[in-house]
Amino acid sequence: MTTLSLPQLLTTLRQAVGEPHVLTEGDLSAFEQDWRKRSRGKALAVVRPGSTPEVAAVVKACAQAGVSIVPQGGNTGLVVGSIPDASGTQVLLSLQRMNAVRNIDAANLAITVEAGCVLQNLQQAAEQAGFLFPLSLGSEGSCTIGGNLGTNAGGTQVVRYGNTRELCLGLEVVNAQGEIWHGLTGLRKDNTGYDLRHLMIGSEGTLGIITAATMKLYPLPAAKLTAWAGVPSVQHAVELLGLAHQHLGAGLTGFEMMGQFALSLVDKHYPQLRVPLWQDTPYCVLLENSDTESEMHARERFEHVLEVAFERGCVSDAVVAESLSQARNLWHIRESITLAQAEEGLNIKHDISLPVSAIAAFVAQTDAMLAREIEGVRLVNFGHLGDGNLHYNVQAPVGRDNAEFLRTQEDRVNTLVYDAVRGFGGSISAEHGVGSLKVDTLPDYKDPTALAMMRRLKQALDPQGILNPGRVVQLS
Repeated sequence: MTTLSLPQLLTTLRQAVGEPHVLTEGDLSAFEQDWRKRSRGKALAVVRPGSTPEVAAVVKACAQAGVSIVPQGGNTGLVVGSIPDASGTQVLLSLQRMNAVRNIDAANLAITVEAGCVLQNLQQAAEQAGFLFPLSLGSEGSCTIGGNLGTNAGGTQVVRYGNTRELCLGLEVVNAQGEIWHGLTGLRKDNTGYDLRHLMIGSEGTLGIITAATMKLYPLPAAKLTAWAGVPSVQHAVELLGLAHQHLGAGLTGFEMMGQFALSLVDKHYPQLRVPLWQDTPYCVLLENSDTESEMHARERFEHVLEVAFERGCVSDAVVAESLSQARNLWHIRESITLAQAEEGLNIKHDISLPVSAIAAFVAQTDAMLAREIEGVRLVNFGHLGDGNLHYNVQAPVGRDNAEFLRTQEDRVNTLVYDAVRGFGGSISAEHGVGSLKVDTLPDYKDPTALAMMRRLKQALDPQGILNPGRVVQLS
């Protein structure tokens, strides 16, 4: 194979995707800086292909030049996994131009979209066709389905529909050699060997570049009910979850828990949202019930859950949305916690998962430990209790410089929290991925045999190491 020099590579890339879509000058911060503004890299070029063959041509050229590639969707990730490093030698491959809805197969309850399709646009396309696409995230107005698949994103409806992995029927992928795998079959059963689809999902672009996907659709619910409840403790929230499972079954589509301090930040930075109940209770729960039968049937069962919860002391007060607008406002409050925390200043984020049965003990033990270790520490605890995923974030004490706190305390706090997570049988990454932020930490908490297998897979599928290097696993 003839080796390409860097000037030759840039010329080849311009020929492949068109000169306007190879960016080397001007303000490229939208591509080179991560969403949390923790890190800023420098790309050799930002390349924006418009089709899968163009992606394949870009990968082949980069492989020929020995230049690594960083795939990027909406750049909304939280683990610094989709921006270039500072060397100026990596190609940033933006998939934002590849945003088409290719096909809706109503009989197969499936939709095929390109990787750069914004999640909200996918949701709207499904709804216009009379279906539901249930993946829902706070960043859904800008994140893309390729990024969702690359990180196996979770969101607010995992308790009913599962992570992005469970919603995917097929993939189209460009491998590290620039070959195209055409896997958009939409089959629900295909038992013909290794499931490459599941291998690619969650690999964060380190094994292949997802260019399109076939995703599951569901019937639109006949009714959707939303309630906001105050609960006396995490354990009471867990008991309420059990009641919801018992009485609502598959109708339970959302179950979020939010700590008082997390909600106080929303009240402080977005007072127009009018957060209910937060001053009167240590925790609030946002729960949603979707029903395929009728609103009357759904409301009867929903209100019964709350009545039983009141009787058992699981709920101290509750607000039931009386309209779609009110329900959206309640969800908007929940989704504003991350933004409110960003307004408060830099913080130490944890995206952890635990058995639901262990969450109350974990929170009690870890809260107490951090309070002993760091006087005045503030804990922003919220997340998807229904599937055991907490965003257990740590904010600096009042009056302390946030950047200094992050710089001097992050490693120590991470060790304290992650050791506690391991002690309760949990995972240090639930839905955000590993990226570069956790790649050096992963070996301390991942089964060594599993990690060795992951490294062998990376070496086998990407022997040159050009696909998103330094993410998920380190090979040296």
